[in-house]
Amino acid sequence: MSVRRLFAAAVAALLGGIGLAAPAAAHASAQPVAASVYDFSLGRLGATTGALLGLAGVVIAWLALARPSGRLGVAHGPLGARTAMVAGLISIALGGLVAATADGGLGTGNGLGGAYVAMLVGLIGTALGGLALARSRRTG
Repeated sequence: MSVRRLFAAAVAALLGGIGLAAPAAAHASAQPVAASVYDFSLGRLGATTGALLGLAGVVIAWLALARPSGRLGVAHGPLGARTAMVAGLISIALGGLVAATADGGLGTGNGLGGAYVAMLVGLIGTALGGLALARSRRTG
């Protein structure tokens, strides 16, 4: 898979998630009651999981860029780059799903802000993973 195709897939997943979120947000006729600070709803759980997965992808991609031929763990060479790209794409998809199904807007406690963070961090992880994959192919 080329880096251009991967980047195009990441951008399409990000725009698709945002495109799905707009009709879902417009469908809500009345604002639901905001969730409590201590409530951990399904939206918050999904957004947090997506953001943490995207963050793991960013860290793995960063390690793959720093040590392209390292001997320790998964985060080296093409395996680390592919792992980071997959984690980033899953993070984008999970963030888009939460954004599309969130009731209400930002600040209601349904995970919409976290979904946007998950999509952004996933895009960064995917891009860094693609860069690490391109660098590992060039040097290897």
